[in-house]
Formats: sequence, C-alpha cells, structure tokens
Amino acid sequence: MEKRARVLIDCEDAKGLVYKISKVFYDRGLNIDNNREFVDKEHGRFFMRTIVTGVFDIAELEAQLHTVVPPEAHIRVIEPKDKKIILMVTKESHALGDILVRHAAGELGAKIQCVIGNHETLKELVERFDIPFIHISAEGLSREAHEAKVMAEIDKYRFDYIVLAKYMRILTPTFVKAYAYKIINIHHSFLPAFIGANPYKQAYERGVKIIGATAHYVTDDLDEGPIIAQDVIPVNHRLSWRDMQRAGRDGEKIVLSRALALVLNDRVFVNGNKTVIF
Repeated sequence: MEKRARVLIDCEDAKGLVYKISKVFYDRGLNIDNNREFVDKEHGRFFMRTIVTGVFDIAELEAQLHTVVPPEAHIRVIEPKDKKIILMVTKESHALGDILVRHAAGELGAKIQCVIGNHETLKELVERFDIPFIHISAEGLSREAHEAKVMAEIDKYRFDYIVLAKYMRILTPTFVKAYAYKIINIHHSFLPAFIGANPYKQAYERGVKIIGATAHYVTDDLDEGPIIAQDVIPVNHRLSWRDMQRAGRDGEKIVLSRALALVLNDRVFVNGNKTVIF
C-alpha cells in the first residue's frame, strides 16, 4: 500500500549526499514530493528533510539510507500523524487556553494526553475540554521530590513533547536530562535584561520600544536552549506596563503556537545550541 513519510537526516557533510540519498528513493520507486537541505559549513553538518510517497518499509528504508551517508548519521523516517503532548502549567491561562482551543478545533496537530499543574487554578478550564488535569502541589516539597512525583505521572503516558505553558518553576538537570530536547518553553524576550518579578513593569520603566516572546527547547542553561520561534511587538510611551503585559501575553501564545506547529511537523533540527528549521 502506498504511504507518505517525512525523511529527516542529520549527519557530517560529505560530497554527493543529495545525489546518493535521492538515488535511494529513486531505486525504491519512491516519489519526492518536497525536499529541503542545508549545510552548516562552519561545523560541517548536513541537514535534509524530504517528503516521499510510495510503497516501502520504514526499517528497510532507514537501513538503505544508512549505507549511503557518513557513519553516526541520525536518520528518521516518520509517517505523518498527530503527535502526543503533555502540558505543564502554573496559574497563567493565556498560553494554555490558546492550545486548548486549537486542540478542540482540530488545528493543533497533536493529542493532549494530560495537563499537569502545581496549582489547581486552571483545573476547571482544562476539564471543560474533557482533558485530564493532574494537580501535584509543590507545597512543602523540595524541587527534587516534587519533580519525582511529576515524572511518575508523565511516565504513565506515551508522548512526544512536554510543553511548558507558562510553568513557573525552574526544572532540575535530572528532569531535563530525562526528557532531553522534548521540553518546549515559552517566555518573554526580555531575558536576560529583565529578570525576576514583573518583567513588563521593568521594561516599561526602562522605556523599551519593543517587547516580544521566545519559544525554545529547555536545557540546563536557564532560558538559553535552542530557539524555535520568536516575534516582537512595537510599543511606545502611550502604553502602561499592564498594556505591555497584555500585548506580551498575546505574543507569547502566538509564538508558542508557531513553535509547536514547527516541531509537530518535524521541521526542526537541533544544531548545537541553535536550530535548523525547514
């Protein structure tokens, strides 16, 4: 039976890779519907994302591709289908609400397995969409003890990504390592210039002319993981800090939505502390 797949290749650069890879597809009678490639010349890395259709076995196709690319290449052949995500939240509803609405409308491209919150503030909102809400309070617990409980719940589910929809707790290296490059965060773009409480008020008092948001993978370096999507919003002296906060929250949910669309459609490659996006 004919099927469609995304072929993702990340490897050391070498001459003739596009030809050799394309020949594998041709020899197996596969049609290339779309193809993008990029070479990071500074680091000698090759990236390629190809959409193919035809009759094939995924394991066999991956094995054949490995014969024409450099050793240690990362190859994934993925049939397009909705992925599974877990959301983590605290009290702010804007990012969560946007994702829930897109999910309900069938626009998200993913199934929400559950929402985990360290407060019960958003429980009622989540349950309106018939999605499980799991409250795990951090009260009286060390960060490690709290995360152990969170991880115990997460590991009950099959999932592709964990989305921090304004989850306002710093994750430990243990947690980050357990789900390496599977955690996506959204934050205002003031970091590191405006750190701490009420960054929008700090920005207002400094007289900034733009505000924005950044979606990125979570790493052990706080808010410095590979960036997936960003955007900025012009502001001026007429706006109060609360106006800036409202505009910034709109920006955050839009940028998070863009980042999820890219990741869920397998358009993002991690390249060191940067990303290659097709």
